[in-house]
Amino acid sequence: MPHNYCLITITTGSREEAERLAQMLVDARLAACVQIMPTESFFNWQDSLHKEKEWLLHVKTRLPLYKQVESAVLEQHTYENSEILCLPIVLGSAAYLDWIDESTKSR
Repeated sequence: MPHNYCLITITTGSREEAERLAQMLVDARLAACVQIMPTESFFNWQDSLHKEKEWLLHVKTRLPLYKQVESAVLEQHTYENSEILCLPIVLGSAAYLDWIDESTKSR
């Protein structure tokens, strides 16, 4: 059975940007819920090691909406190379998955 739901992870450099993206995705019904958490990232960029405080978004949505989420985020994201990763949700409570369906349907 194909997976119909996914968790998309996105990082931003500021809480304000994270909140703006979260609100945009939920308002557009591209996400049922977006959680925002502070995090620290270690990564190589332009041949040097970086350590940055970032904000991690967990976007809960339906897999068929992934491309729309990605496009909407890339239009507004400030990073040159934005982290946008899509992880399939293999299992979840039926009531919660039904809520994702209802929350991401067009009105």
